[in-house]
Amino acid sequence: MALAEAGAHVTLVARSRDEIAEAAAALRGKGCSADHVALDITCTESVASLIASRDPYNILVNNAGMNRPKPMLAVSEDDFDTIVGLNVRATFFLSQAVARRLIDAGQAGSIINMSSQMGHVGAAGRSVYCASKFAIEGLTKVMAIELGPHGIRVNTICPTFIETSMTEDTLKTPGVRETVLSKIRIGRVGRVEDLMGAVLYLAGDASALVTGSALMVDGGWTAG
Repeated sequence: MALAEAGAHVTLVARSRDEIAEAAAALRGKGCSADHVALDITCTESVASLIASRDPYNILVNNAGMNRPKPMLAVSEDDFDTIVGLNVRATFFLSQAVARRLIDAGQAGSIINMSSQMGHVGAAGRSVYCASKFAIEGLTKVMAIELGPHGIRVNTICPTFIETSMTEDTLKTPGVRETVLSKIRIGRVGRVEDLMGAVLYLAGDASALVTGSALMVDGGWTAG
């Protein structure tokens, strides 16, 4: 919504066809430019086909992600492969496809990887999630080095806990919200709206000299 209202044409991509169709229609209803594609981004062939069939995307927000919180000793191979497959592998190959398309077209761009405060600190029950987000932080730095000469900037946004349908059950677990709030110095859980300014900043010319950086939107969690 933030990017569309700022004048960008946005393509919403997710497996949930009805949900993103409704979201795209809502944006168009506000006079914005938006379309949608129902796609599982873990399927690299489908991703490559989509990107090749479109004009280059000058802004990519890698926002797909998941977690299965559990103690490290209870993590299964399926848990590991599924989380890393979406959080890291899919991000890597979608970014690769978008970057190649931009370079072939001779265009600049901004790739924004949605990381996490957990890409900078550890937390019990989040071994694989932390591993995946630490990987994203490292990947982002390498991408910034390699793609910078082509005018493509790459950065991460690192949110704290954000109120969404995905975090709802976790935050309702007895004691979790209290523990979370004890670490967020601002004193509240994040909202999706808290990320909009960060996305707009990294997508636009205001951050023209910013690449390979992590923008913390964590309410002070990682400050100590």
